[in-house]
Amino acid sequence: MNNPASLIQVENLVKNYRLGAREVQVLRGVTLSIEKGAFQAFRGASGAGKSTLLHLLGGLDTPDSGSILWDGTDIARLSPAELSRFRNRKIGYIFQAYHLLPEFDAVENVCIPARMARTPIPALIKKAKSLLERVGLKDRFDHRPYELSGGEQQRVAIARALINDPEVIIADEPTGNLDSHAGEEIMNLLCALRTEQNATLLIATHDDRVAARASLTTTLVDGLVTTSASMISTPLA
Repeated sequence: MNNPASLIQVENLVKNYRLGAREVQVLRGVTLSIEKGAFQAFRGASGAGKSTLLHLLGGLDTPDSGSILWDGTDIARLSPAELSRFRNRKIGYIFQAYHLLPEFDAVENVCIPARMARTPIPALIKKAKSLLERVGLKDRFDHRPYELSGGEQQRVAIARALINDPEVIIADEPTGNLDSHAGEEIMNLLCALRTEQNATLLIATHDDRVAARASLTTTLVDGLVTTSASMISTPLA
């Protein structure tokens, strides 16, 4: 596969995990292409490989075989230090479980990736507060996670994902722990921010309503891509 218009090209990706004496095949030869600026949703039942695929695309894990080319660079071949720098510069992660540090307030949680990038602290705090305002948390700067609702915690996680101006936003079931109203608000926000940031948005989801908002929906079954359907008639925001 060689698509010069693609930001990410994946070829024959294989990933297995060992559970005791048993080896579990999660991805069994995934090949796909992701264009710059796309909103691509990955669907499939639990265990189909959605989260594993996103973790590999974002450099949180490494494949057993196959290639993941970002602008021609195979991130599966990077050293751990190179991969860490790559993730910090290129990718913003949004997790279903939020993964906020309980001892930090909202501003401090948003700042974490930029602190790792050694951004000067005064500029960093200003940017973190600006992002929290953008996601509707102007009055929550000094609140810790236990003082926030699930939807508010996810908004903090979105602001954190954007602090380093990532090229790609990766969201693993971003509405999975939210009620339908909060989930709709989060999706409206992600769609708007994707446009504002000119970013590529990759989402793993079980929710048909979330998948319907994507410009392309890719379905995985038993570790293989079975369909990739264009949804270009559906508004993105």
